[in-house]
Amino acid sequence: MKARIKFRKYGCLRFIGHLDVMRYFQKVMRRGEIPIAFTGGYSPHMIMSFAQPLGVGVTSDGEYFDIELTKPISSKRAVAQMNEVMAEGIEVVSFVEIPDDKKQSGMTITKAADYQVTLLESVKSSGYVRKVPEIFKEKAVRFLSQEKIMVLKATKKSEKEVDIKPMIYDMRVSDESIYLFLAAGSENNLKPDLVMSAFLDFMGEDKSKNPMHFHRIDVYADAPKGFVDPKETDARKKGFVTLESLGREII
Repeated sequence: MKARIKFRKYGCLRFIGHLDVMRYFQKVMRRGEIPIAFTGGYSPHMIMSFAQPLGVGVTSDGEYFDIELTKPISSKRAVAQMNEVMAEGIEVVSFVEIPDDKKQSGMTITKAADYQVTLLESVKSSGYVRKVPEIFKEKAVRFLSQEKIMVLKATKKSEKEVDIKPMIYDMRVSDESIYLFLAAGSENNLKPDLVMSAFLDFMGEDKSKNPMHFHRIDVYADAPKGFVDPKETDARKKGFVTLESLGREII
């Protein structure tokens, strides 16, 4: 049996990197007595894979990783046992069964991610936010109306100029936040800080005077044919479903 775990990351633990998060959950599996499966051979390790690693400093309400189980455990019990042994800063939200198919792993099916961007009063604290200037709303429309949005995007070996416009599925500006719905996953992956950097350049704004905090709301996959996520009401996300919705609760 395979299971998908959704968790949120906040507070001081937003500053720990992906490898530390992996080691953290390895300890949680043991302390929470989750019947996770191990690989064979001389150096067995827990079978777990993360869908879309989060950047350091970014908070999130929708992070995922998949595991294999040696025996069933109810969703409610698994969530309770894990949260009981965890420190403040990471909290398990759900635990669902997923199809036993490598092509359906979170790492493979991730296609998009939803972000909330807030403007900070100071780079030293994410607790003090400021209202988004009205001019941002007008400029966002003009920014997206460009035929191309060319930026320098880092690769493993160097940098190259890329048109990121096809990877920006949606951009909305409210009085409190800027919401970005972006391509994510192994095929196309666009980070929100790169979009905001391009946006500030377009506006002619000084980046150092506009510190920001990035929060990932959730991670999405392409919606299977005929599948409708009852929890998703945003028309802008039509054709996508959260990774959580593709699993079912274990009773």
